[in-house]
Amino acid sequence: MIRTAFYAGSFDPVTNGHVDVVRNACRLLDRLVIAIGTHPGKEPLFTAEERTHLLQNVFAPVAKESDCALEIVTFDDLTVEAARRAGASILLRGLRDGTDLDYEMQIAGMNAQMAPDLQTVFLPASTAVRPITATLVRQVASMGGDVSAFVPPLVAEKLALKFKAGR
Repeated sequence: MIRTAFYAGSFDPVTNGHVDVVRNACRLLDRLVIAIGTHPGKEPLFTAEERTHLLQNVFAPVAKESDCALEIVTFDDLTVEAARRAGASILLRGLRDGTDLDYEMQIAGMNAQMAPDLQTVFLPASTAVRPITATLVRQVASMGGDVSAFVPPLVAEKLALKFKAGR
């Protein structure tokens, strides 16, 4: 049986915390589907196409290290429906702290009611990446701060270009 997980998020931008989750997940899985959620009411910093490019470039080498197949998709409906379309049996979620756990447990409970065939699996973040959030990274980058400790080099470069163009 092929173990396929569905890791959904906005990934706006991808952070070293996301890389940590993916690295640990790839050690456990045969196939990982990274799913970029799009919402018509939200205006992300990076387009879905830009995020797809960044995720592919950042995560492909990580997945290859563990011989895990990687796929990047976008979705705009329920996570459980998108996970089923992708052939996943696992919903993967990263946890930084107790606040994340409380929130993610609520979502896992709702998802279990809607899709009992999908199992939510939580992976704790490594100590070094626990404080990193995409929101904080965007805020620091928007004010000209150095985000290189929080994101992969390609993402830091793209953030600098994005905010330089916006000024």
